[in-house]
Amino acid sequence: MTGTETLTARAPLSPRLALETFTAGVATLPESADHRVRVHVGRPARGRCRHHRFVHTAGEIDVFPAGIADEWHQADASTSLVVSLTPALICRAAEETGRDPAHVEVHSRHQIRDPQIEHIVSALDAERAAGHPGGRLFGESLGLALAVRLLGPIAAPPRPAPGLTPQQLRAVTAYIEEHLDRDLSLATLADVAGISASHLKTLFRRSLGLPVHTYVIHRRVDRARALLLRGRMAASQVALEVGFSHQSHMARCMRRVLGVTPTSLTRGAARSIAASQPDL
Repeated sequence: MTGTETLTARAPLSPRLALETFTAGVATLPESADHRVRVHVGRPARGRCRHHRFVHTAGEIDVFPAGIADEWHQADASTSLVVSLTPALICRAAEETGRDPAHVEVHSRHQIRDPQIEHIVSALDAERAAGHPGGRLFGESLGLALAVRLLGPIAAPPRPAPGLTPQQLRAVTAYIEEHLDRDLSLATLADVAGISASHLKTLFRRSLGLPVHTYVIHRRVDRARALLLRGRMAASQVALEVGFSHQSHMARCMRRVLGVTPTSLTRGAARSIAASQPDL
């Protein structure tokens, strides 16, 4: 394994996201060691950069490669979501899509429209606002998807594989079952399968028809349902036992997957037990 491979194999896959507000006047974006993606989310904001006048509208995207600073004048205040991705993450995305990390670049782009990037950043923001209930697995999936998108299309994509082998699928699903209570990592599951994280995302979905993080949520919901119906543990304890970050996160996922809340589930079970008891 080369030095580059060692670095990228251990690189964190989760990007960092911040909500930033620029006031009217001179605005600056200092140089950073990370690549940055800025998505305008506020009202339209007029500005001027050198001799170029512009109007930022919601959904417009600016991309700043590592080491790049910028300065402009704003006539109006503006609000943006700024996502930072480490160069190591970009190298990881390059390796996992069959490209040479030494020959890939993130290019400066301004006021572009890219629905896929906007969707990924929106999902990152929703996850941040909710307190990161999806854990590392969800954040890593989004980070890798964003990095791959920034690198652009692959010139000659390899022929897609049909899915995980039966042995790989058994190993990954067994690991998930045994570690549902942990903050599962995409990189860890990829190691279990013996493939890269990006390939795991693709092949797992082909095999089971679900993204890996969605599958994990479904398994946690199923196990939580079984524990709640036993009636031996409080809902807050069940949530932690099956890997949810807190009770309200479990309730949201259960409502989305099963159409019921933990409270209604346990109440329904109690009514069924009472109805089955003979009258005295």
